Amino acid sequence: MSENKTRPTTETVAGFIGAVEHPTRRADAQRLVEIFRDVTGWAPQMWGPSIVGYGSYHYTYDSGREGDMCATGFSPRKANLVVYIMPGYADFDDQLARLGKYKLGKSCLYINKLADVDEQVLKDLIRAGLNDLGRKYPVTPS
Repeated sequence: MSENKTRPTTETVAGFIGAVEHPTRRADAQRLVEIFRDVTGWAPQMWGPSIVGYGSYHYTYDSGREGDMCATGFSPRKANLVVYIMPGYADFDDQLARLGKYKLGKSCLYINKLADVDEQVLKDLIRAGLNDLGRKYPVTPS
């Protein structure tokens, strides 16, 4: 089986965010560092080249594939901010209805800019996602 490509790196979060070209995206990423730290109480760590992750968990799928991944996190991509909630957003309709403007993937919440969403609802989603993940897999703080 192949290894997970997204693994912790030694790059600094400050260095990564400081290199984000767009000033609004960079400011939003700096604010997300604060939001995730407030919710989790954990230090951020780079996962792969572009994910700012918090905590970790070890997963094993029915297929036998297993690996480690950050428990939650975000990435300031060129097109939008991506907030990662593991294992996904399936049971968060109430929070999502109050969040604001976003697009949704299985484990990815796409936001154009933080001003488009309610930060308290975003915090609630992050906490709910961690609680949901913790019911499936042990989560290790970072």
